[in-house]
Amino acid sequence: MADLMKRKTIARDISWLSFNGRVLQEAADPSAPLRERIRFLGIFSNNMDEFFRVRVATLKRMIEYSGRRAKINMHLEASPDKILNDIQSMVLEQNEEFDTIWSDIRKELEKEKIFLVTEKELDHTQQQFIQNYFEEEIRSNIIPLMVESIPQFPYLRDKSIYLGVVLSRQDGSMRHKYALIEIPSRVLGRFVQLPSPALDEHHIILLEDIIRYNLRNIFSYFGYDTYDSWIFKVTRDAEIDIDNDVSTTLIQKIEKGLKNRRHGKPVRFVYDKEMDHGLLDYLIKRLNLARKDNLMPGGRIHNFRHFMDFPDVFPKKGQRKKPFTHPLLVKTPRVTDVVLDQDVMLHFPYHSFNPVIDMLREAAIDPNVTTIKITCYRLAANSKIINALVNAVRNGKHVTVVLELRARFDEEANLEWKERLEDEGVKVLFGIPNMKIHAKICLIKKRINNFTIHYGFVSTGNLNEKTAKVYGDHCLLTSDRHIMADVNRIFNYLEKWKEGTTPLKACKTLIPCPTSLRRELIRMINREIKLAKEKKPATMTMKMNSLSDEELIDKLYEAARAGVEIKLIVRGIFCMFTENSKFPIPVKAVSIIDEYLEHARIFIFGNNGKEKVYISSADWMVRNLDHRVEATCPILDPSIQHELNKILDIQLTDNVKARWLDNELMNKYKKDHPELKVRSQIEIYNYLYHKAHHGEEAIPLPPTITRDGIASAS
Repeated sequence: MADLMKRKTIARDISWLSFNGRVLQEAADPSAPLRERIRFLGIFSNNMDEFFRVRVATLKRMIEYSGRRAKINMHLEASPDKILNDIQSMVLEQNEEFDTIWSDIRKELEKEKIFLVTEKELDHTQQQFIQNYFEEEIRSNIIPLMVESIPQFPYLRDKSIYLGVVLSRQDGSMRHKYALIEIPSRVLGRFVQLPSPALDEHHIILLEDIIRYNLRNIFSYFGYDTYDSWIFKVTRDAEIDIDNDVSTTLIQKIEKGLKNRRHGKPVRFVYDKEMDHGLLDYLIKRLNLARKDNLMPGGRIHNFRHFMDFPDVFPKKGQRKKPFTHPLLVKTPRVTDVVLDQDVMLHFPYHSFNPVIDMLREAAIDPNVTTIKITCYRLAANSKIINALVNAVRNGKHVTVVLELRARFDEEANLEWKERLEDEGVKVLFGIPNMKIHAKICLIKKRINNFTIHYGFVSTGNLNEKTAKVYGDHCLLTSDRHIMADVNRIFNYLEKWKEGTTPLKACKTLIPCPTSLRRELIRMINREIKLAKEKKPATMTMKMNSLSDEELIDKLYEAARAGVEIKLIVRGIFCMFTENSKFPIPVKAVSIIDEYLEHARIFIFGNNGKEKVYISSADWMVRNLDHRVEATCPILDPSIQHELNKILDIQLTDNVKARWLDNELMNKYKKDHPELKVRSQIEIYNYLYHKAHHGEEAIPLPPTITRDGIASAS
């Protein structure tokens, strides 16, 4: 990592791999429940798949385009070939670590009498069981391909795993043949629970191993007597190219892009390192892979993302607590009545997501509600949000839904939502050229006594009741007329974007992207720099998913050199160097990886004692600040400001799941103040729960915690 210091910032892709290394640390943590450790291996694997599909594919494109920069509209990394080499080294190192962790977990599973068995480890009863299972469930879902007999090599789907089979005879009387079988895990799942020889044991087999056991049955009519097989997968370029043909609608472009994605260039070939060399060479040749391409030898198991759904056979259940209702909403029959009276901040996943759905359901049947407008980026599979909106249309409301059809890997689902919504009479908006709609906002209009009242919400996270149980986010339910006036202006822009960004520029309270947030952040950072130079208290506390924008990182460097106290909580990409002898006050930067995914964005500026507190949908990345419609919302209620401050205080004192974000990407756990362990996700739950049931004065934890560290408990 020494060469990192030659750069002004850390390369974003190297930083991202460091983040995924933190995910791997969670899988290695022996104090975590086994099910969680396995889930983190699945998350690591899924993250890596997406990284290759998007970022590695992009770097390869950069190399391809580097000779014709002027002809393309593309931000090119410096030395993408060098970054690719560094990626290759880091990925191989992490894969080795992954294998070691999985081996350790296997041993722990066996101590719990949970056995993941192969086709060679079955007793007679289990053999009979998988023979029957194969005939009843699997045979009709597989298509064995004798690939040498097919003139055109079959298309191999991204995200699928394949069994490469070598058919031969022991006496050598027949030339061997190659065959491929796609493992039908999409249809049948990956795991099958077997009859166990003892009541307190659980035996589990992977779907591909059942197929392996039945290879003789599948290929019997070819006359071979030996069947060897190995798992492999192909990862493809997942970027969707949107052409500039004005005669083609955005929907047609995305549909075309989705079809092209399915045939994207291979960017990684992952295979069992024990694979027959002849079969390996054959596959590399037929897939047109060069040896310099990302060939990744691995173990017997691939597509470990399926292990996020490992069967729940664990005797020790998780400690995850159920979300609870916000205290302001406990004794009211209508969420709307409370929101019209005061702001309510929901903190997910600690608070229940139901009030968001309830507010929309209430609006759907309220005879005084005339209009509902909402943005949707990623929705749950059986979205209750959509059901409420459909109900609103059927009740005569004017409903507008802004769908982001280019939400990566949700494009297909959002196209389906578009069709359903339009069939019901919903007005569906989508698509601004070169701009994703990432803001999480809702506007409800209600007529009372000839007056129109606006209420709704601004959120940091997606309107997805499933992810709201595992993503850390904040959602402000509000009827503040200044906030809602700006929400209305954003929707005016989304409906009439061809007329220009005037509605966004007219916002007086919300700070939208792409017109204003970058400028306002720089202005507020400059304010803290000025205070520091005047020897006045100057502070900034920021929480976000990613920090990679070089202009804002430069401003943070300037602020740190001026003596501004900077505290950062960044889960993922982090491109800033935090350690510098020219910083009078060391920059404190941590990443928290734990059971819940830290997804929220909170920006707090000291402002000479008159703190400015914001929640936002935007990370500090070029794509968010300049190429997306985002909303950053000031928090005006002092009690909610205090609540957000307390949550960040707790996170900044986490010494169980927090890692220091240092210059060398070492991912060292933050182990200060060992006399009092603070696991922030547990303590935030305790803080909010106690506050809900007993009030602020009865909360035991916060008096021991300050933003500067852990104070005396006496």
